[in-house]
Amino acid sequence: MEEQDLNFKKGNPGAVQFGNFINYYQFHPPEKRISMLPKDIWNFQNCDGLYALDVGCNSGDLTASLYEYLSNLMHGEKVNILGIDIDPILIQRASEKNSSDNVSFKCFDIMTEDKDFVQKELEVFNREKFDIVFCFSITMWIHLNHGDEGLKRFLKRVSSITNMLVIEPQPWKCYKTAVKRYKLSKNEFPRFKELQFRETIETDIESIILLNSDLKKVEESERTEWGRKLLFFKKS
Repeated sequence: MEEQDLNFKKGNPGAVQFGNFINYYQFHPPEKRISMLPKDIWNFQNCDGLYALDVGCNSGDLTASLYEYLSNLMHGEKVNILGIDIDPILIQRASEKNSSDNVSFKCFDIMTEDKDFVQKELEVFNREKFDIVFCFSITMWIHLNHGDEGLKRFLKRVSSITNMLVIEPQPWKCYKTAVKRYKLSKNEFPRFKELQFRETIETDIESIILLNSDLKKVEESERTEWGRKLLFFKKS
């Protein structure tokens, strides 16, 4: 992938290919998502602390808030969280703002075949899996750029590297908005027309996870004010 592919198109900050919006958290403050997280489903019993992964972390604001939230839940037990994003500029911003030794940011495309990256990150904390993987509003971008099979591959992968998965799928109406914005900048998502998962994409995502992992659904939030819900899965 060329770095220019990550830029917004025709001067329109809403016309991005991979969801790598500049100043995203000015429109979706982290505290709004934090407020949607339940407090009674975690129950982590791990004397080595907690290790989490935030996939598609953008400029890291939500990652930092997740760290604070999890630290409070763990009552002093050590928490570490890694944020990854496809965009090196966003990762640079996240790293520059970061003030915690227990929060780190790295540029990585989760859709690559480089499984060694994840393995090496887990080995740092002597883990086989993350305790939690967070995926906030990234499934649509995976789907639009990698098609149905790419979405399934992504969901299988993130499910396989964690004991708990928190995922916020974008509903179909978000796809139509993203495609419209991209078209206004004279660009198209080449896989959009061939997608089979469409109006029922949220339940499709849930089904893929349940059929292809040992995770079980334990919670579902109310819809956010921007029309999305959080799904929570834990290892059975």
